[in-house]
Amino acid sequence: MADQFLEVDKLRDTLRESLEMDDKRQEDISRQDVLTRIERVIQTIVISVSKGEAPVLRLMNRCNWSNVRCSVGLVVRKADVPVTTLRCDCPLSATRFVHLCTEMFSFLSVRDIYYNDPQLFGSQKNLDSVLDDISCMLKVPRRSLHVFATSKGLISGDLCYLEEDGTKVDCSSSSTAVPVSSNVNGIRNIVSAAKFILIVEKDATFQRLLSDDFCTRLSPCIIITGKGVPDVNSRLMVRKLWDTLHVPVFALVDADPYGIEIMCIYKYGSRAMAFEAHSLTVPSVLWLGLLPSDIQRYRVPEETLIPFSQADESKLNSLRSRDYISCQPAWEREIETMQRLKQKAEIQSLASIAPHFLTRVYLPNKLRYGGWI
Repeated sequence: MADQFLEVDKLRDTLRESLEMDDKRQEDISRQDVLTRIERVIQTIVISVSKGEAPVLRLMNRCNWSNVRCSVGLVVRKADVPVTTLRCDCPLSATRFVHLCTEMFSFLSVRDIYYNDPQLFGSQKNLDSVLDDISCMLKVPRRSLHVFATSKGLISGDLCYLEEDGTKVDCSSSSTAVPVSSNVNGIRNIVSAAKFILIVEKDATFQRLLSDDFCTRLSPCIIITGKGVPDVNSRLMVRKLWDTLHVPVFALVDADPYGIEIMCIYKYGSRAMAFEAHSLTVPSVLWLGLLPSDIQRYRVPEETLIPFSQADESKLNSLRSRDYISCQPAWEREIETMQRLKQKAEIQSLASIAPHFLTRVYLPNKLRYGGWI
């Protein structure tokens, strides 16, 4: 059993040495500082209204790759990002915006705010975007606004911790996962002997790992899923565990452009949340599988492979143009393999080799012999 984690242990020691030289953790902004920033915005609105003028808000464009750059392996916002000007000709809407800002220190959920005025926001997705815009405008982490969203992620494995209210959470059940906390920043007293953390792209794969007792077979470890594109809480949780445990973090995603994109969100960040990249990313994330080269290496049956679509081609070309991919030669080679094959494979395709191939052969061998990049 000791030999099983020999390569993982070597990797952990290397990562800890590099961490000592480069600790980039972002400090939380004080409550008073956040309040001061909100008051400045409200003051400009009040002054405009008192003069009979339409209030104007200036928001940074968060939806364009040209507005971000890759710095020290992270997707961060450029200093000269174009500003979008929002003019509000309706005094009532301006009043509602002020009310939204003042609500932020009541520890409300996104759902609570939405149902205060569902017609105003239209959908919780719209409200989510508004909150991210406000966070970006104020230049504060979203968690500092005290607005919490219900997590969609799940976690399981060798992990116990206390929630901010004192509730003890035990993730060690081999058959049942625990929802990721909605207040990751408030978690304390983390206890774990995990040798590694495994990020799993899909819930279906995560549930398969649970049903096959993966966490027991390869104990001690922690597995977590954001169920596709991860929410902020899932990303915060991975970062929190990395900051606390300093163990290797691996990613298990489909061998397709969207799986690579999701892995990159955990590792490098996203363009929409580039202003908060340092607290939402783990730059040391390693690609464990499913590698495009594994399709041929393990002779994945042809009938389980999926031909590339035009959308896949576009996404792959977008990935190849990003700075953080070009600085990873091993990743570039895998992407070139995928582009050459013009095919993609889901993690579930390994089950066509043998029912338990993923949990009893593929992952144990990858971890034992260092099959990550």
